[in-house]
Amino acid sequence: MNTAEDLLAVSAGIWDAYFRHPFVRGIQDGTLDKARFRFYLMQDALYLEEYAKVFALGAAKAESLSTALLFSEYLSAINRERAVHGGYFELLSVSEGELKTTARSLDNLSYTSYMLRVGYEGGEAEILAAILSCAYSYEVIAKRMLAENPKAGSDPFYGAWVREYASESYAAENAKLIAALNAVTEAATPAKRQRLRDIFLNCSRYELKFWEMAWQQKKD
Repeated sequence: MNTAEDLLAVSAGIWDAYFRHPFVRGIQDGTLDKARFRFYLMQDALYLEEYAKVFALGAAKAESLSTALLFSEYLSAINRERAVHGGYFELLSVSEGELKTTARSLDNLSYTSYMLRVGYEGGEAEILAAILSCAYSYEVIAKRMLAENPKAGSDPFYGAWVREYASESYAAENAKLIAALNAVTEAATPAKRQRLRDIFLNCSRYELKFWEMAWQQKKD
């Protein structure tokens, strides 16, 4: 079992909870209240600002040029996510001024602060583990949505979100991150592997809290 498979195995229960969450189910069947989605998008846009910094730390901490370039190149995937946000912001009348004056929710702040701490204190492997808990979960969620409801990708409102995260281009970027994690941890000690499990589990828990935060439109 490689590192990525190990991390997915230990977090399987949390990831299964993503699919049962009413926010995720609402996107899948097209019934999610748009006010909830609007709140989520604004918080996710603020999250991505900090998430990008974690990639920058990964590039700085990378022990090889290829890994450093991988962290840098993934920022293009973040730009695609921001483009999807932009389309929804127009539909939902979210102005740049409103976004700039919106505060991160406490759960959002806690999550990004944890990821940045991992970035500052850890190395390339720890950063990859933290990043993948978010990046890969979105791919898995979107693909399962389509598997359970093939019409999810053609929904007039939520379809663009589903198609982005279920796309081949998004999956290809994640595949590179997974391959990098497996490569840099091939000779990892048991203690190192446990540290990676802890990080992946913590970030997975934060992901679940993020869905709940969006569902409740919770700011504190």
